[in-house]
Amino acid sequence: MTHTHHVWFPVLWVCSLMLAIQASLSSAEEPVKPVALSTAERERCLMILREGLQSEEFWPAMHAAEALTLAGKQIEVIAALRDRLPTETNDQRRCGLARELVRAGDRTALPVLSQILQDPQSIGRVHAAESLYKLGEITSDDSLAQSLTQQQYPQLRLMAAAALARQGNLEAYVILRQALQSDDRLARNTACFALARLGDASDLPALRERLGVETDPLAKANLVNALACRGDQQARKALKENLQSPDAGIRATAAEHVGHARAFDHRNTLIALLTDPAIDVRIRAAQSLITLSLPPVDWSSQ
Repeated sequence: MTHTHHVWFPVLWVCSLMLAIQASLSSAEEPVKPVALSTAERERCLMILREGLQSEEFWPAMHAAEALTLAGKQIEVIAALRDRLPTETNDQRRCGLARELVRAGDRTALPVLSQILQDPQSIGRVHAAESLYKLGEITSDDSLAQSLTQQQYPQLRLMAAAALARQGNLEAYVILRQALQSDDRLARNTACFALARLGDASDLPALRERLGVETDPLAKANLVNALACRGDQQARKALKENLQSPDAGIRATAAEHVGHARAFDHRNTLIALLTDPAIDVRIRAAQSLITLSLPPVDWSSQ
């Protein structure tokens, strides 16, 4: 009888461990059922986004265009931006306009991004690579792959890596993950930004380790964003603190990533942020409310 007890004890222990792991994994699963917006909530979000699209603040206007496309208002976005692209002379802004036109369905703007990426004199090369990453597009030439070799331009290299990683390039993933250990805070932030959407559970230990030693508030917020998107429950709760940060930049990036992380618990906080004094915070809150009302998007399938 004693012998039988000793045989079964490790089996029971293993079963208990497996159940605990399964429970832990289940608790970290992202909710997949959308939460519909009421008619009044949706109209309020659309009003904020339409006002943002007409804003003189360029990048918030591009964020509003992104959210309006998400809401199914592509025709409005194309009508608002189409005539601006030919007259814009700043390459960074040209990338923003081209990106949102392509996202809205006007693919005639896509060559603009390729042209800027290939121009070594352009100030918009990083923006071009970032735009290709956000769109899930690659160039017809090898300019993205060439950008991976340009150690003297670390931000260009990392955004090119993000664009290629979204296409499944394993070398690009290695570059992004190595950047988490960089002494350059901007490089670490860029890696967090990309891995928030492209990473997997294997990235959690490195992200947690970095969060434990990071001192810059915005960099810490970026790590929380990435961890939350990868299912870290503590980070998902910490998003609320960042949504209430006195720093508008932190509030805006947290508001954006609530949607990416499918963090439905913060939906009421997003609604409160629709009256935030900062335009980009209002836009990102509206965007995430719309995101949470739609089925989740698997970037690896695009």
